[in-house]
Amino acid sequence: MNNLVILPILIPLLAATLLIFMNKNIMLSRGFSVFASLSAVMCNIYLVQTIFTNGIQTLYLGGWKAPFGIALVADQFAALLVLTASLVGLVTVLFSFQTIGKERERLFYYSGVQFLLAGVSGAFLTGDIFNLFVFFELLLMASYMLIVLGGSKPQLRESLKYIVFNIISSALFIVGVACLYAVTGTLNMADLSVKIAESGQTGLITVISILFLIVFGLKAGVFPLYFWLPGSYHAPPAAISALFGALLTKVGLYAIARVFTLIFIHDTGFTHTIMAWLAALTVIFGVIGSIAYADVQKIVIYNIVTAVGVILFGIAANTPASLQGAIYYLIHDMVIKGALFMLAGALFVYAGTNHLKKMGGLIQSQPLLGWMFFLSALSLAGIPPLSGFVGKLKIVEGGFSTGYMTFSILVLLSSLLVLYSIMRIFMLAFWGKEQDMPRRKPSIRGMVYPGVLLVVLSLAIGLGTEFIAPYINQAAEMLSTPEKYIQAVLKE
Repeated sequence: MNNLVILPILIPLLAATLLIFMNKNIMLSRGFSVFASLSAVMCNIYLVQTIFTNGIQTLYLGGWKAPFGIALVADQFAALLVLTASLVGLVTVLFSFQTIGKERERLFYYSGVQFLLAGVSGAFLTGDIFNLFVFFELLLMASYMLIVLGGSKPQLRESLKYIVFNIISSALFIVGVACLYAVTGTLNMADLSVKIAESGQTGLITVISILFLIVFGLKAGVFPLYFWLPGSYHAPPAAISALFGALLTKVGLYAIARVFTLIFIHDTGFTHTIMAWLAALTVIFGVIGSIAYADVQKIVIYNIVTAVGVILFGIAANTPASLQGAIYYLIHDMVIKGALFMLAGALFVYAGTNHLKKMGGLIQSQPLLGWMFFLSALSLAGIPPLSGFVGKLKIVEGGFSTGYMTFSILVLLSSLLVLYSIMRIFMLAFWGKEQDMPRRKPSIRGMVYPGVLLVVLSLAIGLGTEFIAPYINQAAEMLSTPEKYIQAVLKE
C-alpha cells in the first residue's frame, strides 16, 4: 500500500477548497494555484518513477482490502496520463493570467480548474467502476461551472447542450454500473475481470459492454456521438477550451482503454471490431470537419475528433504495438491540443477574429506565433521526429498486424489532411494577403509563451523517444496483460 497514489487527487482537491476562500485576492489565487499545480507535477513525476522501479502501486482507503474497499490503483498507463494532465493544467493556469479576465478570476475560476484536475486524476487512478462514475461527475461538475463562467450568450447556449448530453451519459453510466453489479456482485475492476470470466453469461456481458462503449464514446467524442463537442469547446474563453480540449475527451478514451483491456475481454472479436469501425468513421468525419471550416478554433476542435479516432483505433487493434502507440498518441495529443488552443486564443485576441479569410500577413508582426502553428501542424500530422510520429507509427503497425489494412491506410491518409488543415492557418493567416484587422492588444507575448512551452514539450517528447519508450512500453505491457493488474489489486 502506497499513500503516494492519493496525492495526485488530494493536492488539487485541497487546493480547490482553499482557493474558494481566496477569490477576492487575485494575486494570491494565482500564486497558490501555480504552487498547487507545480506540487502536483512534482508528485506525479515521483509516482511515475516509483511505478517504473517497483511496479503497480495500490492504496485501499480506510484499510478495507479489495474487492470490498475502495481501491486506488496506479499503473504506468494511469500515472503517465496523470502526469501529462498536471503539466497541461499548470501551463493552462499560467496562460489564464493573460486571458481569462479578472471578473472570471474572482468567480472561483482557479478553484474550478483544480476541482477539474482532481476529477481527471481520480478517474485515471480509481480501481473501482462506481468511483470512476464519481470522479467523472466531479470533473463534469467543475466543467459545468467553467463552461458557464462569465455568462455570455454563446457560452450559455452551448453549455446547455453540453450539460444535457453529459447528464444523459451519466444516467446511462449508472445503469451500466447497476447491470454489472447485478451480474457479478462486485464493482472493483480487477474483481469484475475475474467474476465476468467465471459468469458464463457472455451475451449479457457483451450487451453491457456496448452500453459502456456508448457512455465513454459520448464522453470521448466518438462518431456519431461527437455532435456536442464543436460548439461546447468553441464558446468558452481560450484557457477553458485548452483545458477541455486537452483533457476531457482523453478521460473517455482512457476509460475505454481500461475497461476493454481489463473487464470486457471475453468477446474481443465483436467489441473491438465495432470499435475499429467507429474509429474509422470518427477519423473520416473529424478530417472532413477540419478542412470544411475556415474558423481557426473549429479547425482545431475537429482535429480533436480526428485524434480521438486514431487513438480509438489503436485500442481496437489491441496489440502490444498498437497499445504503445495509443498511449504515446494520447500523451502527445493532450500536449499539442492544449498548445493549439492557446495559440488560437492568442491569434484571436491579436486579429480580432477567428475567420481565416479576415486574416493575413501576420508573419511580419507575430513570427513566433506563426512558427509555433507550423511546428504544431507537423506534430499533429506525425512528421518525424515530432511527438505525433511514434504513436501513429505504432498504431498503424498494430493495425497491419491484426489485418485492419484499410483502417491503417486511412489513419496514414488522415495525416496528410490533418497537416493540410493546420497548414491552412499558417499559410492564410501568416503568409496570406495582409488584411485590415483591429489590434485589440499591442502585445500578446504573455499569451503566446504558455503555448510555446507546450510546443517545446511536444518537441521534447518526440526527440526524447528513447528516454520515454521504456515508460510507454511498461504502460502498454500492463494494459495487454491484465493478470498483472488483477494480481496487484487482489494480491492473489
